Amino acid sequence: GGLVFAALAAAAGLVMITEWAAMHRQPALGRRLGLAVLAGAAILTHFGDWASALLLLGGAAGLGGLFLGRLGGGVQAKGARLDRGFVLGLLYCALPVVALIWLRAQPWGLYATLFVMAVVWGADIAAYFTGRALGGPKLAPAISPNKTWSGALGGLAGSLIAASLVALIWPGYANAAGLLRLAGLAVPLAVLSILGDLYESGLKRRAGVKDSGSLLPGHGGVMDRLDGLVPAAVAGAGVFAATGWAG
Repeated sequence: GGLVFAALAAAAGLVMITEWAAMHRQPALGRRLGLAVLAGAAILTHFGDWASALLLLGGAAGLGGLFLGRLGGGVQAKGARLDRGFVLGLLYCALPVVALIWLRAQPWGLYATLFVMAVVWGADIAAYFTGRALGGPKLAPAISPNKTWSGALGGLAGSLIAASLVALIWPGYANAAGLLRLAGLAVPLAVLSILGDLYESGLKRRAGVKDSGSLLPGHGGVMDRLDGLVPAAVAGAGVFAATGWAG
């Protein structure tokens, strides 16, 4: 928690921005702008001003989109094209950072953050082993030929198991009502994590790269490891903010 967690989340986001820029062949200007805005949003959120962090992200994305749109969709910078990918990359990499830092700072933030992460991990691990064991029809062969429907269903089951385990250690949730509440949230988050995985696979396929980076030997880049957490973190934080379940 605290500064350590915020720094870790921000570091992951900064690496993701760098990987995104390299994958989309953005000029150094786009990468530096993205790094600066993401860092500023993370700092604001850590100090409790998440509203200003979202305004910063929205303003940077909006101005970037307006500026690029007026110039026909892109800007030439040192021979490279800074296009709308900057806006999408900024939101993709920064929103989960803000979401996780905000969520961890809530009264029950430790359990809520662990829940979101455990659901994603549970879905990912269960999908991998179920898909390898059962095989069957492909989920999205044009995007990710190794993923199967059996793996996806196994991932949903894994998310429910993960949610149940977190409920057992979350004060006030180790009962039927608590289990139903977390199970009801786990399934859509697991679906989002699977879609996030497919989305990142599609990004790599369009960019013509196998991995988002090489920071993690044998595992690719940070985006490759956190692709499912990106949408789940944003959606999970939104649900916890709307319901007050995290305190």
